[in-house]
Formats: sequence, C-alpha cells, structure tokens
Amino acid sequence: MNTAQNTQPSAQLVSGTPLAGRVAVVTGASSGIGEATALRFAELGAKVALVARRGDRLDQVEDRIRAGGGTALALPTDVTDRSAVLAAADRIADELGRVDLVFANAGVQLISGITDLATEDWDAQIDLNIKGVMNTVQAFVPSLESAAADGRSADLIMTSSIAAVRILEGFQVYSATKAYVTQLSKLLRTELGRKKIRVATIEPGMVDTELPDHVTDPAASKLMADLITQIDVLSSADVAETVAFMSAVPKHVNLTEITILPTEQII
Repeated sequence: MNTAQNTQPSAQLVSGTPLAGRVAVVTGASSGIGEATALRFAELGAKVALVARRGDRLDQVEDRIRAGGGTALALPTDVTDRSAVLAAADRIADELGRVDLVFANAGVQLISGITDLATEDWDAQIDLNIKGVMNTVQAFVPSLESAAADGRSADLIMTSSIAAVRILEGFQVYSATKAYVTQLSKLLRTELGRKKIRVATIEPGMVDTELPDHVTDPAASKLMADLITQIDVLSSADVAETVAFMSAVPKHVNLTEITILPTEQII
C-alpha cells in the first residue's frame, strides 16, 4: 500500500550496537513491521533469523542485512505449522546460536461483518494470530529461559494492535485475536518475569503496510483508506524503532505494553 501522507522521516533513537552478541528471531519478517524490525535489529548488532512464508521476500531481506555487514538467516516457515516452527528453532540454534530476543509479529487482518459468516477468514486469523504466536512461544521460550538464567537479556515481544482495546465494527474476530495476544502477554509476564524474561506487546494504530490490503470488506476498506488520505500514518520504521528501543533498554527494565498511534488518529 502506498501513501503520500507519511512524509516525516523516522527518527532513529537507538545508536551504536546495543544488540551485539544477541540472536533475534522475527516472524512475519518478509514485509512491513517485521521486515523493518529485522533490518533494525541487524543494524544494532544482532544476528537475525528471518521467519515467514514467502521465501523470495525473505531472501531479499537477508541480502540487505548481509550487504550492510550484518548476519541473517532466512527460514521460509509457516508459523501455523508447529513442527515447522520447531524445526526452524533447531536450525537457528545450530547456525546462529541461542536465541535471546523473539519478536512474534506474524499476523493477518481480515475484516468482515459477523453475519457474513466468513469462516475461512475467521480460521485464518485464529490460526496465524493466535496459534502462530503460541507455536512461536513453544519453540523459543526454553531458549529465552536459558539465556536469562545465564544473566543475559531475554525478550519476548509480540505484536498486538490498538484494535485489541478499541470497539470497531467489523473487526470482531481480528480484534479478539489481538486481545488474546495482549492478555497473553500480561499472563506470561507473571510467570516469565520472575525468571528475568521480559515479555511485552506493541499495539500499533494505523501503519502504512500491506496488512490493510488484505481487507476485503468495503466498509472497513473505506475506513482505512480514509484514514490514510486524511492523516499522517505510521511507517513500519516507526514501529521498528520502538521495538528496538524496548529490546535495548537495560535488562531490568521491561516496557511491558506500548501503544503507538499516529498523532492524528482518534479511533
């Protein structure tokens, strides 16, 4: 999705290489927020495992990271496939080392009225936005636990959405899946926090990514199109810098839940 509204450069607030020595996993790394965050993690010194379904897009991101002198590993993986995620985790451990930073970002947004009974869209969102996150948790929490036990920073950051806490007609299933992620983060923190694993969510508002392009419901499409033409929406780099900052603060500091909105967004 292209927009002429977002003209402000994204400020890079984090400098140096505070993520040097860390091994990061980014799901949904083939585009949008995931791609931007993977690139930023690499710029800040992390080795980055790129996880998404579109292998050709992942290869491009991997090439960009390597061209900049970073280390990346592209792993075409459907995170809704538990065995595939576990296999990817094994390969990451073998080739990059112990994971201590996980950005569970893969997701899909398919908006429709509940009476449309778009059950395939319901299943797709539940499978990716919920089951995909749980598969990622299963695959990498043991590594995070090991890293934290050794005194290293250990982060599990998940992408939720402002839709998790706002009432938006037509967003019922999508919003419910993101509310699951937000609540999951709070509950995981009660267990993992005492093990010195930071758990956090990022809840973006309107971002200029391809995600809204998946929306086929005319009313929801119009709502998003109107926002893009009327306000200066976020860029993927804006969100990526926020995630990078969350990862780079001292390990005893947990920025647990950050909502990031365009200044002009009021819904």
